[in-house]
Parts: sequence; C-alpha cells; structure tokens
Amino acid sequence: MTMRKPAWLFLSMMLVLSLFLAACSGGDKTATDGKKQEDDDKVSENTEPVDGGDLIMGYSGSPTLFNSLYSDDQISADVEDLIFEGLVGSNKEDFTPNTDELAESVDESEDGLTYTVKLREGIKFHDGEDLTADDVVFTYNIPLNKDYDGISKSYFEALESVEKVDDLTVKFNMKRVDAQFHTVGLSFKILPEHILKDVPVSELGEHEFNTKNPIGSGPFKFVEWKDGEYLKVEAFEEYYQGRPHLDTITLKFVPDANAMLTQLQNRDIDFWAGVPPSDIETVKSFQDNIGIKIEEGLALQYNYLAGNLRNDLFKDKEVRQAITHAIDRETIINEIVEGHGEVAHTPESPLSWAYNEDVPHFDYDPEKAKKMLAEAGWKPGSDGILEKDGKKFSFEIKTNQGNKAREDIVVLLQEQLKEVGIEAKPKVVEFSSLVADLDPGVWNFDAIVLGWSLGTDPDPSGIYHTKEIENGLNFNGYSNPDLDKLMDQQLQEKDQEKRKELIGQIQAGLAEDQPYTFLYYPIEFRAMPTELEGYEFHAKNVMYKPHQWWLNK
Repeated sequence: MTMRKPAWLFLSMMLVLSLFLAACSGGDKTATDGKKQEDDDKVSENTEPVDGGDLIMGYSGSPTLFNSLYSDDQISADVEDLIFEGLVGSNKEDFTPNTDELAESVDESEDGLTYTVKLREGIKFHDGEDLTADDVVFTYNIPLNKDYDGISKSYFEALESVEKVDDLTVKFNMKRVDAQFHTVGLSFKILPEHILKDVPVSELGEHEFNTKNPIGSGPFKFVEWKDGEYLKVEAFEEYYQGRPHLDTITLKFVPDANAMLTQLQNRDIDFWAGVPPSDIETVKSFQDNIGIKIEEGLALQYNYLAGNLRNDLFKDKEVRQAITHAIDRETIINEIVEGHGEVAHTPESPLSWAYNEDVPHFDYDPEKAKKMLAEAGWKPGSDGILEKDGKKFSFEIKTNQGNKAREDIVVLLQEQLKEVGIEAKPKVVEFSSLVADLDPGVWNFDAIVLGWSLGTDPDPSGIYHTKEIENGLNFNGYSNPDLDKLMDQQLQEKDQEKRKELIGQIQAGLAEDQPYTFLYYPIEFRAMPTELEGYEFHAKNVMYKPHQWWLNK
C-alpha cells in the first residue's frame, strides 16, 4: 500500500498510487494553449532561484489525515512532508539519515542506548510559536502512552523515555538497541505541544487538528482541504531554512487516469509523478509542445497480490506458491507496464543495501500450479472451477480506482488464474474506501492488488511480524514465529553486515512462505515542467526538499 510509517511503507500502498502532479497555475502559466513557449532560451536565463508561482499536484486518491503518528497512506504522508518536519530526513543516494530537517545533530552512544538530538535555532510553528525540546518530548511521549492506538506503536517499543536537556536538546533513552530508530524512529513529524497538550491521547487520533487545521513547522502552511477536490498549502514566510520559492502548492484529486492525462496535456496540471507506463509514449508525444520533461528511476516499492490469510482459500502455503506459479509476471511487466519493471521475488527493493537476490523463486509454470493445487485437494468441478469440501476456489480481487496498471493487472490475473481452475473476480474501488477495508479489525477483502512504498530502513517487521496483525499494517494476517524471532534479532544488531545477513534470511523465509505474490518492482516516471528547477529525484519521496523548488520563467 504505498501506507504510512515514517520511513517506510506508508501504504503507499503505494498507496503508491500517489499519482501526483505538480503544475504551474495562475499567474503566468506556461503554454496553456498547448503550444510550446516560443523562446526556450528565456526559460533558462535565470541561474538564481526566484520566488513566486503556483504548483498543482494531482493525485488519483485523497488523503485521510495529517498526523504521522496516525496516518497510514502515502498521500497523507506527502501532505505531512509539506506541513511538518521530523528530526531527520534521508539522503537520496543511499537513504541513510541526514540532518537536513529539524535536528542540527544526532549523537548516538557507543552502546546504541542513547540518542542526543540538538535542534536548530529559530524554528517556528506556523502560528508563530517557537518549536523547542518541549515539543519533541511531547510528541514522542504520545506513542509511549498506554492510550496510544496508532498503527506506528511498534516503532517505539525499544524507546524507554525521552527527556529535555535544555530548550534545544533532547535525549532519547532506549531499553535495547533498535537498529531502525535513527532512520525511522526519529523521522516522525513534531507536533505543537501548546495546541495539543490538553487533548487526551485516546482522542488524539480523531482530533480535528489532524484534518481541519494542522499546524506544523514545515515549509508550507495548511490553507484548505476540500475532500475529493483539492488541498492547498502556502509558503511559510518564517520557515527556518528560508521562505520557499513557490507561493502555493495545490494537490488536485483526479481519480480517473484518462482525465489525469488530459489535464496534463492541457497544462491544467504540469507535474505528474507516477505516470502510468502505458501513457509514457503518449506523454512523450506531446511533451515538447507543452513544455514538459520526464525523469525516471526504479521506485522504492513493489507491487503485489495479497490474499486474506484468514480465508481458508489462502491458508495453505503450497496453495499460495501454486497461485504464484500460475501468474505470468513477465507478461504483466511487458504488456501492462510496457517493460518498465523487474520481477519481484522478495519484499525488498534492489535499491536497498539489504536486498537478497538468493531467495526461492516460483516462476511461471501453470502445469506445476495445477499439480500443487491437486495435491492440496482441489479438484475441478463441473464448471471447471476447482472445488474442495464443497467450496469453490473463487474470490474477489480488489484494487484502487485511478491506477491504470493495477486495473489492468486484476483483469489479467483473472485470465491467468482461470487457466488453473481459480475464479478471480476483479473489483475496482475508490482509494480511500479500499484503505478503509484494510483497517485493523475490518479486513473486508478476499484479495487485493496494491503496492508497498518502502522506507529507508529495510526492517520488514511493520508488515510481516505477527505483532502487527491486530493494530498494525499486517492486514492479511500473516504469521511465522520463526521469522518473528529473526525480525526481533535483526533490530538489535548494530553491525550492518551481520544485520544484512539476518534480513536476508527473513527475505528468503518470506519468499518461501509467499504471504503475498510479489509481482514486480516498478520504474517510476515523473513528468514535470521544463521550467521547474531545484527538483531532485528521490526514489522514496517525490516531496523531496520542496522549499527548494522554483519556476524559471
């Protein structure tokens, strides 16, 4: 699910689905009549950033709320990246933590049990109040509270306490070593104590602050959110790294992918991160006429088919392996995403330092799939659909509206699975509705096709650990106690090579168990205005350093 957990998944579910477009609008919009700007040389005359201009960013779905301790989707996370900041960010080259955000420095003790964070001076919230160590302590005490019911609780299990040293210094005391804490734990967005201190933690997840008036210290201030239509933010004049160059950014919600393409072509939206591979050649055909450029790179994510393991159809590991054998992932890549992807065999990106390519493979082999299903007791019925104990092997596959690749994938899966006697019925639903179906305790699905937008730390616990079933992101109910132990162990390993070996064992175990059919690692295409400067391609985060973006007109 491109979902959200600082750093790593945030259900992009892909929620990756963040079909987000940024566009120039208002003022001097470039080439609104569809014609290329006559004097290209003038576009590149400026070498120094200039202030002004508006950017429209299109998404195929809507956000849910703006509080990183509670949100679980990538669209909400992108909005949070505009409005709030965490203590640390991540480098775009190797995803290691940096101090480009609120922390001036982070000192980790030799035993890994203490982190001392020094804040920058002069940081203000959008209402003019200073951001200090008190706000950091307040924020991190929320997930330590017994009444906290957010999905990110596991990221703080190793944290014993957080204390103020002085107005700009905070100390984090750990119960045990937690290898992901520096990268993930310190990336949660800092909340204003002076606004939220009297709100009971048990009520904080539903508080109107999260949707009506979020106030952070990020480069942009919240202006308005009209659900299903748009969300607007404006430059924060007192941002501690200097006023952003853009005046405003508007997120425009366009659930229909064809409508999104039309709006790009008309320059109603000029920046599209997540252009479907099937539309790339179309975009290339008109990009010069409307002043668009395209960047591409392997995304830090994978797409998958996941069955609800509470359903008897999917409880047998051999059956899950057979389903993967029945799926021609090369055809998915070649025919649906135009060759722009790599077959996935494990739930980690090849971009990660912990990626293990030596894992079990279940390649396309429908005859083997049929044999495995027969051995598991599934026999063809009179209509050709497999049956066992009077139950048909029939289920519904949901995916999100607006993601053309996924909409096509569920149809192709229907065809491929039918060849081995499985009836898979596609159902395309609105994104926020699909996210709600996956909420803890709801789990209203047979199977889904979505994607995980991965984080900068390769810890797989947030999705696959048994403890994440009840209130976390392990929505399909996968459990393997042996892998649970390895997941706990790798988090306490400070030596990266030793940790990589442990994570590699976990990846091999997950590949063997097939809790998901790992479909492919996508290549992401981002179409943007030729006049957009200061933009840096980050495989994880499209909203990378937005205060540096400017329009060279």
